[in-house]
Amino acid sequence: MTIESLAEGVIARDQRAMARAITLVENVSPEGATLIGRLFGRSGGAKIIGVTGAPGVGKSTLVDGMTTEWRRRNRTVGILAVDPTSPFSGGAVLGDRIRMQSHAGDSGVYVRSMATRGHLGGLAQATNDAAVILDAAGTDVVIVETVGVGQGEVDIVRTADVSIVVMVPGAGDDVQAIKAGIMEIADIFVVNKADREGADRAVSEIEAALMLHEYADGDWRPPVLKTEAARSTGVNALLDAVEQFVECHEHDRDRLRVRAEVRLRETLSGQLIASLERRDDTRAALEDAVERIARRDIDPYTAAAEIMERAG
Repeated sequence: MTIESLAEGVIARDQRAMARAITLVENVSPEGATLIGRLFGRSGGAKIIGVTGAPGVGKSTLVDGMTTEWRRRNRTVGILAVDPTSPFSGGAVLGDRIRMQSHAGDSGVYVRSMATRGHLGGLAQATNDAAVILDAAGTDVVIVETVGVGQGEVDIVRTADVSIVVMVPGAGDDVQAIKAGIMEIADIFVVNKADREGADRAVSEIEAALMLHEYADGDWRPPVLKTEAARSTGVNALLDAVEQFVECHEHDRDRLRVRAEVRLRETLSGQLIASLERRDDTRAALEDAVERIARRDIDPYTAAAEIMERAG
């Protein structure tokens, strides 16, 4: 398929075209960049919902329940489930699609597992581009479920319109949530598996930590909600909170501008490194610099300055 026909297929919500498009951007090819250029102007209509939290808190079950409820509200849903990378195939290890088989025959739901491929921060490098593809396909809600590695899960705030931090009682997650990085990225806290002992205490501790933050009049104060995702208990209230947050921040240009700036800087950084590695002279300089740094003959800053000067 040509880039034009692939873009047309995505816009027509052809699931085979959507799959091929995401594979293209995962491979970080020039064709993938061209495709995003064709589709970017058609994106911006979807609401990107980030779901993060430590392994075992029930993120996939919660995402499955949220998808069911959004379909009842007549919304189309895309799910990007980011998993650890297989050391053998380079693909996603966990394959969250297995846990979401109830939506397999629903054309209004698209599920894709994505491998981190060594990218830190809980997201795959191509997650932003994959979200653009689903957005351009007319998807109403795109849920990004992060890999779940703990406190490093902060990249989601650069991708999502709403960041949901999920915890369970009795596993230390209430303490982890109080740490600054997690407190700052959460727009909504969810204590899942709320039928367990200690759920009310977890809610109280998070709310107590929130009281230490100063909120101006009109600022959003993250709610702390309880759910039992396996029984769909509390999921409707969570969706209501998501929609309330989106409505409050629909015209928050500062938030959008910060995300756009971060995305641009990351793209520029990636392209700069790629261009240096393509050139024979700078590729050799990079390899030489690595050896010199390893021997402590030069510091990384001086080495980088020399390479930039050579690159002109």
